[in-house]
Amino acid sequence: MAASVQNILDTDSEDDIPPGWEERVTLEGKVYYANHDSKATQWTHPTTGKRKVVRGELPFGWEQCFGEDGTVFFVDHVNKKTTYTDPRLAFAEEVKKSVLDFRQRFDASSTALQVLHGRDLSHRYVVVTGANAGIGYETARSLALHGATVVLACRNLQAARRCQGDIRREMSKAKVEVMPLDLASLSSVRQFAHSYAATGWPLHLLVLNAGVFGLPWGETEDGIEVTFQVNHLAQFYLTHLLTPVLVKSAPARVIVVSSESHRFSGLTADMVTMDTLSPPRQKYSHLRAYNLSKLCNVLFAARLSSRLQTQGVTALSLHPGNMMSTSIARHWWLYRLLFTLVRPFTKSMQQGAATTVYCAVAPELEGVGGLYFNNCCRCDPSPSAHDTKLADSVWDFSLTLLHSKVGDLLTSGADTVTTHTPSDIPHCLSHSVVTEA
Repeated sequence: MAASVQNILDTDSEDDIPPGWEERVTLEGKVYYANHDSKATQWTHPTTGKRKVVRGELPFGWEQCFGEDGTVFFVDHVNKKTTYTDPRLAFAEEVKKSVLDFRQRFDASSTALQVLHGRDLSHRYVVVTGANAGIGYETARSLALHGATVVLACRNLQAARRCQGDIRREMSKAKVEVMPLDLASLSSVRQFAHSYAATGWPLHLLVLNAGVFGLPWGETEDGIEVTFQVNHLAQFYLTHLLTPVLVKSAPARVIVVSSESHRFSGLTADMVTMDTLSPPRQKYSHLRAYNLSKLCNVLFAARLSSRLQTQGVTALSLHPGNMMSTSIARHWWLYRLLFTLVRPFTKSMQQGAATTVYCAVAPELEGVGGLYFNNCCRCDPSPSAHDTKLADSVWDFSLTLLHSKVGDLLTSGADTVTTHTPSDIPHCLSHSVVTEA
């Protein structure tokens, strides 16, 4: 884990700890606070009075160990560091006083601009795919209004330039650029990546937002089913091509916009074939194709993060919201009607962009990857998303398919980086222990 994140893990991610205090956690996951001056401990936060707990598994690459004297410490096998601080403290949850207390830092009602309040992104460079409408536009707009240089990577250049103009009219100094990207064309993806690299700009945030839904069966110019290529394969390819820039710009993040629909795919490792992921017309279901592509998004983010985390590049996936009134439903009148009917009960576009923006800029997520978020809060994805064999199968299948279509070997850092798993390290004490103040 990066050094900057280590500092965050030594304190409460939401409430500052007063001088002389330290935040700790019991083996049962209960957070407590130690006063080094009085040598006393207490369950409540010394300033806010909150009670907190940590839940869930340790982040990727972490292991809990015990010293000979029974002391508990935590080993980051990816970065070969050891600390006495439980890394889950960055995601400690407040113990609710009643079932009606739903308060958290950001939630389903938060907007992207609220998440960004007070942030200066003037030295960040961002690419957002599908940024000419809906959630992608609000993501790009919000980041640009806070100083980031944002590239709208879009197929519809006319719409993208209108969005560029709208943002610049809102803030004349906004740094917004438009570059063509058609995810239904692998040659367009390659041209975009080459054009971006030629600018000499760094790349700190790659937001893979573009997606299609409810399409009738069709093939791209590359001979691949459209939903699978646009939602997964082309953005997988784009990330590989931009990996050298991301690594050079580290710390950098890849944010993959997925969906809760990934829970309904039923995909297993032995089903990762062209017949399943890019099916012929007679085997095609637009809902199944969408669900499969969204599971591929989550698997890709987790696998990418495990490969690149040692080089300062992490990846997160997320669900933006349910049935928001975006143009994604435009391909069938029944979906247009349904999305219109539920519009009063769903998120606005600004609210839909909040989780994307949170994953992109939250300080407590610096150096943290492979997680899935919903409503600006970490949550568990489906059991299939935890299947490492399935993740490897989708990764290898994607590489093989791309090689057969584009004719060049993908040898970016995303393919060649290896990570240190617990079996790579003979003993927990082989790392220097970080002592706490």
